[in-house]
Amino acid sequence: MTQTGRPRGFDTQQALDRAMEVFWRHGYEGASLTELTAAMGINKPSLYAAFGNKEGLFRKVVARYADVEMAYARDALDQPTAQEVAAVLLRENVVALTRPDRPAGCLSVQGGTACGTENTAISEFLAASRLTGEQALAARFARAVDEGDLPPAVDPTALARFLSVVTEGHAVHAAAGVGRSQLEQSAEIALRAFTAAAYLTA
Repeated sequence: MTQTGRPRGFDTQQALDRAMEVFWRHGYEGASLTELTAAMGINKPSLYAAFGNKEGLFRKVVARYADVEMAYARDALDQPTAQEVAAVLLRENVVALTRPDRPAGCLSVQGGTACGTENTAISEFLAASRLTGEQALAARFARAVDEGDLPPAVDPTALARFLSVVTEGHAVHAAAGVGRSQLEQSAEIALRAFTAAAYLTA
């Protein structure tokens, strides 16, 4: 009799974590259902019953990734000054991209950058997810302006975009094999550039 429900002992969070690594390493299109179900320890009917389809699973995985693997970004937003926000974000981003127990790079960057036209929705979904993070950062810098931490002439959106460009670029380089020490160097350069743009604005 074909199994159509979840297997006994099915742990949704554990299954998502295992699927995350497959998507992280291979991207959305590169991750096959066979690889995903093998990693998750379930069969295809169980995957469909639990997540709907591959896209549904991927969206759940990205949410799990943001919640667990990108906790440092939320920590950065909670810092008391814009300078500390940028420092924590840049430095902890490098650590997250180069952990030896995780695939190199960032799931939200490399998960769907090479999707074909039939999977345009995946690329758009990931782009929207990244933009949400950038907007949260811009809102934090706008608050810093209101609080007098940043000068009135500062453009919070431009600062947030700059940091997003740097961290996403670091993700691409990490996935290509660039090591932590090299990325730390560019993070410190970016932090100096952020300080000049944010605090030395006329």
